[in-house]
Amino acid sequence: MAEEANSLKWSSQLAVTPALRTPKLPGDKILLPQSALEQLLAAAPVVETPSSDYSRNSARAYTPGFDPFNPYTFAAEARARARAAALDSDALVSRQPQLPHPLTFRIVNPRNGRVINAGIREFSAAEGEVSLSGFLREALGVEEEDKGEAPTVTVQARSLPKGTYVRLRPLEAGYDPEDWKALLERHLRENFTTLTTGEVLEIRGGAGHGDFKFLVDKLRPEGDGICIVDTDLEVDIEPLSEEQALETLRRRQAKAARAPGTREGSSIGGAVMQGQETRGQVRRGEYVDYELREWDRDDGIQVELEAADGVDLDILLSPLSARQRARPRIDEYVFADLSTSSSKRIRLERTNIELADAEALYVSVHAFTPPDSGNDAGGPPVQYSLRIVKTSQAESSETQKESAPLAAEDEVECKNCHQLVPKRTLFLHENFCLRNNVFCPKCGGVFQKSSAEWQNHWHCEEHPEVHGNDTSSRAKHTYVSHTRHNCASCGHEAPTLPALAQHRTTLCPGKLILCQFCHLLVPQQGEGDPDPTDPEVLLSGLTPHELIDGGRTTECHLCGRITRLRDMKAHLAHHNLERLSRKPPAICANRNCGRTLSGGKTANDSSNPLGLCSICFGPLYANVYDPDGKVLRRRVERRYLTQLLSGCGKPFCRNTQYCKTAAASAPSDSSSRPPSTTAGILPYIRPLVTNPQENGYWFCVDEISQTRRRLADMLAAEGVYELAWCVAAVEAAGGQLDRAREWLSSWAVRKDEKKN
Repeated sequence: MAEEANSLKWSSQLAVTPALRTPKLPGDKILLPQSALEQLLAAAPVVETPSSDYSRNSARAYTPGFDPFNPYTFAAEARARARAAALDSDALVSRQPQLPHPLTFRIVNPRNGRVINAGIREFSAAEGEVSLSGFLREALGVEEEDKGEAPTVTVQARSLPKGTYVRLRPLEAGYDPEDWKALLERHLRENFTTLTTGEVLEIRGGAGHGDFKFLVDKLRPEGDGICIVDTDLEVDIEPLSEEQALETLRRRQAKAARAPGTREGSSIGGAVMQGQETRGQVRRGEYVDYELREWDRDDGIQVELEAADGVDLDILLSPLSARQRARPRIDEYVFADLSTSSSKRIRLERTNIELADAEALYVSVHAFTPPDSGNDAGGPPVQYSLRIVKTSQAESSETQKESAPLAAEDEVECKNCHQLVPKRTLFLHENFCLRNNVFCPKCGGVFQKSSAEWQNHWHCEEHPEVHGNDTSSRAKHTYVSHTRHNCASCGHEAPTLPALAQHRTTLCPGKLILCQFCHLLVPQQGEGDPDPTDPEVLLSGLTPHELIDGGRTTECHLCGRITRLRDMKAHLAHHNLERLSRKPPAICANRNCGRTLSGGKTANDSSNPLGLCSICFGPLYANVYDPDGKVLRRRVERRYLTQLLSGCGKPFCRNTQYCKTAAASAPSDSSSRPPSTTAGILPYIRPLVTNPQENGYWFCVDEISQTRRRLADMLAAEGVYELAWCVAAVEAAGGQLDRAREWLSSWAVRKDEKKN
């Protein structure tokens, strides 16, 4: 009784919006006017919730004047709590209407008594009208009035229980769960809020599967409707009769016998290689998918398909790239040969723009099935051979095939069949040929007058070069070139099948792409995205989805600037130009030091003429007048004498040639040891003092700087970057090798770039 009192009660008589003005609605969705929302809120049950002020006061244990260390405030606190308890409940709680979720309705057609449940999409219909989806219109039997008077239905708010079980019955035999199971789950999840007993669900199975129709037979909890949102729903499929069950079992067994890879089924496909011949078989209406990962991109390629016994097979090609992810199909391909000949050739040049960013080339072999032949055209699989060669090899082989033998001196051409025959038998040959053979002037073919090929020989009036010798080839040409087709993703109507394939691989909103920003496989145009022909989309070079998704901002990992994702490529290009224009940093002239010159100090600076960093030059600095640098050279000489006579005293020092401490810890080798007397040291260090630009400086440094210099020397030995860049990278990375390599790739100029 409490649930009935709190249930939503609302009902209204509304006119059905004409089909021409009704937007495309999925499943059981309806549109109601804005006034219906106001009426629903007025009729919604009131729910009591704690008010915000009361919630804040209740969260605080005591009043502001309460002091736990003052005993006189305890009585005041007790009186305040008593007054709060005596306040009216309206001050403690707030009452507001609340609509159930999800909001469901019961729709009744008073003319025929049909009833169905539905879910709400939006409150955007015209006043006094309700917009019904195509599924609801068909289920209710709503028909348009010729007199202009729109039919009316009764819409009632109704809360449905959460469903736990539904039993569906297929209306036809032979449904394979592998074909419809995933489709059914997606169809219910995206399009339906409710299910009603006795309604018929129709699911489009796509190419090769047809449509699936199921009758909603039983629901749990018991009743005429359930809600399928936010619930675990068990789905059970049961055939209508024993005969249908047997027919379904028979078709499943037959399908298993024709599965890919079996003797009666199509080939599995897989990877192919350039120059290698691949043999396989394909059943009518099926595809065999191959993938070419590597080929000579400096030369063009030609894909050749030869079908056995002159059977017509189709060859479809699509490059795998970020803008093209789907396997080629009869209505979605980039390159194809749909002619009626048994020998197919598709030539791709290396300059073809579609192959510019291709990761691989998808190749599909398809056996065409007439549209009215159903899902299974029957017959054994068709044998074929597939080969991918260079265009240069293809041209040489075709030249050999086309070279015809020259006519001998005693041979003449027959006027009827245009064959070369000996002169002595020309009279007999022409008499026989004129009686039995007929020559087609349009294609140059010769047929027997009584043959089925001549009886079924045809030429297209709009395309005279297209011809065939059987009814199946004519039906295929009519279907491909003279039949209008609708796009399954957006409903676009194309005049021919190639035009539909071009639409689905270019401007179709449902074309799948690999977004360069979110790295997900998504349609190139989502709801609310601009049109692909929008000027901003065309100028950006992005898809509509990427244009919107690229509007998000991120921080540049090089400079930290906040940049839009779609502008990051140009932003990094500016960084790259700046990198290429940079000069190598000035490093310390000390061969043991791993620092760059700080504070703008360079080798030409008068305050630091030696080109040393501030740490290495500090012990040599003296505030004296020395215009010729003689005093500074004497200080350098004394520095070397001190290192070779006394040593630096640092156990980690590796300055073995110019430091006694390092030489003592080095392996004993008399030839490489420095002199130990003053008389021997002075001529030993004189080249370092008089010509430091060529020999450099060899002062002892701290352990960190020494380690960084050794690491920079190792990076420079790889031959990719100059030593100055390696020293700057190690210094910026704090001695970490991985970070130093990242710094080099971001800021340094490689040796090969410097040459270019």
